Amino acid sequence: MLIQFLGLLFLSQSTPLLVEADDRELRVGSARLERKFISGLTPLTADEMRKARGPLANPAAYLAIRFWIPTGIKVEVTDPNDPTPYWLISSKKAHQLIDALSA
Repeated sequence: MLIQFLGLLFLSQSTPLLVEADDRELRVGSARLERKFISGLTPLTADEMRKARGPLANPAAYLAIRFWIPTGIKVEVTDPNDPTPYWLISSKKAHQLIDALSA
């Protein structure tokens, strides 16, 4: 049992969250969002991220989080065909990610 737990812990720590963006879309893991549907980008401190993952979380939100990364960004979604109100993405470099998405 301990070996399985340690194995899962190792795998979770070693699997990066791949975040990519180009002029058309934002890709986080296998999820895709056209940039024209991004209406807002907000950097989140560790405390804000904790609240956004927990008591303030919207069950319809897309969560691309890693529990060991304390900060991140909130990406507001305005696609009328998508019930997802926002994406919550863990990032140690939230401001750099926002700058890249704002360009």
